[in-house]
Amino acid sequence: MKALLLVAHGSRKQSSNEEVETLSLKIKQLLTSEFEIAECGFLELAQPLIPEAIDRCVALGATEIIVVPYFLSAGRHVVQDVPEEVEKGQKNNPDTLIRISNYLGARDEIANLLIKSAIEA
Repeated sequence: MKALLLVAHGSRKQSSNEEVETLSLKIKQLLTSEFEIAECGFLELAQPLIPEAIDRCVALGATEIIVVPYFLSAGRHVVQDVPEEVEKGQKNNPDTLIRISNYLGARDEIANLLIKSAIEA
């Protein structure tokens, strides 16, 4: 069973964390046959942290997890911190295949979304 794990930074502002949780719920509603599970996790400042979110996916039956970094640029968090936290989750779940996709800001569609947002303003 394959899981999509949306990973965000986390915030002291609870409403920001709730936005990520809401996005995760929207993803669950849109799931195709490619993924059976969708969850979210945070790098810091919110729960569940990335290793705990990986554990949650495995508890739900995931044998493969694709971690999707919800970040706009390839800063330290994307390049170093998220992979380190994923590695902690991997150590807890050695029989689970865990891969990290490219971060959101690397997607070509972002330019079109920004233009659409500007048009709708």
